Amino acid sequence: MKLNLRKKVSLALIAATAVAAAGSVSAADLKQLRFGVEASYAPFESKSASGQLQGFDIDVGNAVCAKLNVKCVWVENDFDGLIPALQARKFDAINSDMTITDQRKQAIDFTDPIYTIPNQLIAKKGSGLQPSAASLKGKHVGVLQGTIQETYAKAKWAPAGIDVVSYQTQDQVYADLASGRLDAAFQDSEAASKGFLKRPQGAGFDYAGPTVSDDKLLGSGVGYGVRKGDKALLAQLNGALKALKADGTIDKIAAKYFDVKVVLK
Repeated sequence: MKLNLRKKVSLALIAATAVAAAGSVSAADLKQLRFGVEASYAPFESKSASGQLQGFDIDVGNAVCAKLNVKCVWVENDFDGLIPALQARKFDAINSDMTITDQRKQAIDFTDPIYTIPNQLIAKKGSGLQPSAASLKGKHVGVLQGTIQETYAKAKWAPAGIDVVSYQTQDQVYADLASGRLDAAFQDSEAASKGFLKRPQGAGFDYAGPTVSDDKLLGSGVGYGVRKGDKALLAQLNGALKALKADGTIDKIAAKYFDVKVVLK
């Protein structure tokens, strides 16, 4: 028997609801939380000598899992592939120092902002380089693939004759900067400090010029990314983060890694 139009529409809506529900995580069903991470961006996420994940984002993520009473599972992935991997359900949320931008919000949803870090160029001491198209013309500047720094550099500097070189990991950027294959590197200031400048590899290098800000391209804060429409998980993450901000847990974690206050209330 053929269904009439009203019944067809009703069944279609039921099916759509079921699909949406299958793509979300309810409080009762959440047993583990799989975080996607690119682990070469100290002090946010990196690996210890024994291969263990460590860093600010790792500690906060573990605190979130504890607050939700679930097991934390960390899934490593190249940074520029984190959003496609999230959409392909390889993990539940992105927790890898990903800044909230309008462009990214077209593809995924974000929690409330957790913290914010300024962006800065680094180069050899005495280079005189500044984060401007005029100063960097003809120079080679390294960036991490898929980052806001790559987006900014390609939009603002590449058209003016700057060679913007993208890398799969931040460690590769630092290696080429130290060896002289790059004139400068562009990343957030804390990553530059803890991941390079304060390490033996970074001897002879320093910040080059002032911090760089651009709300449209560089965003205004870091949050966790979740799949579009996964409202249940988004609500749980926001609730846990709000509680961890209120009781001072995230501030205490931040004090272990950063020299300035970074947590957004």
